[in-house]
Amino acid sequence: MGPKNCKVCDDAQSKYKCPNCFIPYCSLVCFKKHKEIFCVKPEPELEPSSVEKLASAPGSHVEKPIYIDEQSEVLNQSRLESIASSNEIREAIRNKELQNLICSIDSSMDAEAELDKAMDKEEFRIFSEKILSMISQ
Repeated sequence: MGPKNCKVCDDAQSKYKCPNCFIPYCSLVCFKKHKEIFCVKPEPELEPSSVEKLASAPGSHVEKPIYIDEQSEVLNQSRLESIASSNEIREAIRNKELQNLICSIDSSMDAEAELDKAMDKEEFRIFSEKILSMISQ
């Protein structure tokens, strides 16, 4: 993915994204101008096997800032690919309720709180344990 232009002034390269609607902007001036209009957070769209489609659909990913405390906690590409290609994980992700839980975590402004709520659900806890066991191998 290459650099994106500011969607407010359409002149400069964007450096930031609106925390609400994720539109790229380049400066505080453009951010303030953007905030003069009403923006909304994109709603996740779910359909059968949507998670598998999202994983392979170009342009379907909404970029969010990522904050990493420990670089050693970042998974390398081959580890991510092994998780994504696991038949056990792919089978689990077909569960509609699990898809909804994952989307609600991903689209939440407070993802940690949403993750804590999801851990109360057995299917999400089992899914998380499967992934964690693959990571620790």
